[in-house]
Amino acid sequence: MKPKHIKKLLLSEIQKVADDPHTYCFHPDTDFTRNRKLTMEKMLQAIIGMESKCLTNELLDLFQASAQTPTASAFIQQRCKIKPIAFETIFKNFSKTLLALSENKMPVFAIDGSDIQIPTNPTDTESYIEGTNGHKGYNLLHINALYDLNRHIYSDVTIQKARESNEHKALQEMVDCSKVKKALVIADRGYESFHSMAHIQEKGWFFLIRVKDGNHGIKQGLNLPKSECFDIDISLKLTRKKTNEVKELLKYKNHYRILSSTQPFDYLPRKNSKSEPAKFYELHFRIVRFPISEDTYETVVTNPDKEMYSSAERKKLYASRWGIETSFRDLKYTIGLLSFHTKKVMCILQEIYAHMIMYNFAEMITSHVVIEKKQRKHTYKANFSVAAHVCRLFYRGKTTSPDLEAIIAKNLIPVRPDRHRERNVKAKIFQGFLYRVA
Repeated sequence: MKPKHIKKLLLSEIQKVADDPHTYCFHPDTDFTRNRKLTMEKMLQAIIGMESKCLTNELLDLFQASAQTPTASAFIQQRCKIKPIAFETIFKNFSKTLLALSENKMPVFAIDGSDIQIPTNPTDTESYIEGTNGHKGYNLLHINALYDLNRHIYSDVTIQKARESNEHKALQEMVDCSKVKKALVIADRGYESFHSMAHIQEKGWFFLIRVKDGNHGIKQGLNLPKSECFDIDISLKLTRKKTNEVKELLKYKNHYRILSSTQPFDYLPRKNSKSEPAKFYELHFRIVRFPISEDTYETVVTNPDKEMYSSAERKKLYASRWGIETSFRDLKYTIGLLSFHTKKVMCILQEIYAHMIMYNFAEMITSHVVIEKKQRKHTYKANFSVAAHVCRLFYRGKTTSPDLEAIIAKNLIPVRPDRHRERNVKAKIFQGFLYRVA
C-alpha cells in the first residue's frame, strides 16, 4: 500500500468528522461557525500531527513560522470545543479501514494495558492515587489496547481512570464490539477468567491465555497430570446454583464448577429460584503446559483444535505477544504519548487517541517499505524512530512519498532475536510543560 493512499485514507476520516460538528462538538450551534484560521478540520489535523514540543512551537510549525500564527490561547479555546469521541471515531474508522485492506488472514490480537501519568489533581478522585512512604500522590489513566501482531497496528483501545480500571471488562467490551469475524486473542497472566473466555467463545474467536502456574487461578481444583508437560481437553459446565444434585456433580472436577453470585458472568443469572432447575454454561478449552527453557515452563489455556497449531507454533505465538509491549514503548517514547500539551483530562484523551492514530499511520507506511536484503550478519529492519519522524513530515506535507520511502529504507537497525535484559521499572513521571524540546 502506497504512503499516498494511506495518507488519503486518514485525511478522509478526518474530513468526515470535521463535516459533522453536530455530533463531535459540545455546542454545535455556535462552535466553529465563524470564519477562523483554526477550523475544525485544521484542529483535528494539528492535534493528530503534534510532536513533543511546546504548544507555541507546534503552532509555528503548523503555520510555517508565519507572523499570522494563532496564539496558544486561541488554540486551547478551539480544542475545548471538540469532544474526545471525535478522535476516537477517527482512530477506530482508520484502523478498521487498514485492517480491511490488509491480506485476507485471520488476525492475531494481543491484549494488554499500560498506565499513563497525567497532571496531578487530587480532586479527580477516580484517577488520583495516594502517595506512600513520603511520596506525593499522582493521577493515572489506564490504556487497554487490542494490538494486531501481524500488521503491527492498534485495532481498538479503551481508556479508564486508575481507580475504576478493569482490564477484564475492557477486554470483553473490545471483543464484543469488534466487527472481525474470526481472530485469535493472546493475553498474559491477569487476564485469565472464565468470564473473558466465555465472551471470546461466544464471539466465535479463539484465545491463548497464560495462566498462573501451580495450583492457583483457573487450574485450581482441576485434576491435571503430574508430568512437567501436558495437553488435555476440558469441557467445564459452570453454574451458580448450589443444590444437592449440583454438589454431587462437583465430584467430577474437570466437568463442573460453581461460580459465586458476586463473580461476574454474563451468561448465567445471578440468582435462581428454588423451583427453577440449575442452569449451566459450557466452556470448552485445553490446558497446555510446555517448556520455554531447560528448567522453566509456562501454562496456557486455549481453545483452537490441536491440528490448528502445533506445539512449536503455540510457543511461538505466545512469544509474539511481546510485540504489544514494544509497541507501548514506541507509542510513549517515539510517538510522544507521555508529552501532553494540556492539563485537562478531556484534552489529554484527545491526544491519546491522536498519538495512536499517528502510530498506526507510521507503522502502516513503514511496514510497506521494501528493505533491500544484503549479505549481512544480521537481518535488518527500519529504524522506527526515524520512520515515525519522517512520516509526520509526510503527513504535514513537508516531504514527498518517494523521499519518505528512500529515507526509511536507508535508516535501518539490526534485528537481534532472543536478547534478554533485566526489566527496569522506573517511577511514573509526568513531563512538565516548561522543559519541552525546541
